[in-house]
Amino acid sequence: MDTKKVWFVTGTSKGLGLSLVKNLINEGHKVAATSRSVEMLKKQLASCTNLLALEMDITNEKSIKDAVAQTLKTFGTIDVLVNNAGYAQWGTLEELSDKEARQNFDINVFGALNVIRAIMGHFRSKKSGHIFNIASIGGFIGTFPSFGIYIATKFAVVGLTEALSAEVKEFDIKATIVYPGYFRTNFLDKGSSILPLNSIEAYTSARNSEQWHETEMRGKQLGNPDKAAAALIQLAESKNPPLHFFMGSDAFDMAHNKMAVIQNELNTHEALSKSTDF
Repeated sequence: MDTKKVWFVTGTSKGLGLSLVKNLINEGHKVAATSRSVEMLKKQLASCTNLLALEMDITNEKSIKDAVAQTLKTFGTIDVLVNNAGYAQWGTLEELSDKEARQNFDINVFGALNVIRAIMGHFRSKKSGHIFNIASIGGFIGTFPSFGIYIATKFAVVGLTEALSAEVKEFDIKATIVYPGYFRTNFLDKGSSILPLNSIEAYTSARNSEQWHETEMRGKQLGNPDKAAAALIQLAESKNPPLHFFMGSDAFDMAHNKMAVIQNELNTHEALSKSTDF
């Protein structure tokens, strides 16, 4: 049976999004690939067939609706949505301005919501569809100095996806939160990660974290983006895909470590926790 699908993927000009599109095309799927710069996208994917390259601003609802309409006109349907577009805003909670924080939420959270709203009507009408929201292991573990706002956006993505999964279950629509660890993409490069405009020297742990990511981690990430793409494609074919998917051995291990910490704290403070009931 032909199981080829139509995918709508955001943030595809580089990194995980670009790897996913290339792998989807190689396997015969049809892809609507969106980016802020369609010229860069076309340059990266010039020889691909079954590809609709779309310039789209995920903070602009009209831009999104136009892209969805063009996809439906071209391919007739959409089966899988991957909300991948986003960036990392570095900086402590104190030193980041309100503008810097809101901009990160506008892209990472409200951008995803905008795309979900634009496609959900189509998914409901055909009573099927699968939504992958790309979060981060930082959406499960918050203890990374200098990543507070970025982490907050990813926690928000996790929460809204959990709620979404319950809301759309009656329409046979699936939702999966993807928690990538460190993947060997350009995510740590300038443009994908943004430093604070006004740093505070006293935050040595934050500066050390930034330096470690830039000098020690960059280029040494464990994750292979092509294997990540293969995993997402496999999940899209599953009849019972997970709500939570930790991607990469580092993310897998960090998740287990946090669950152990939570379990220990539950056990340690069980009596006090339960003492607050009537």
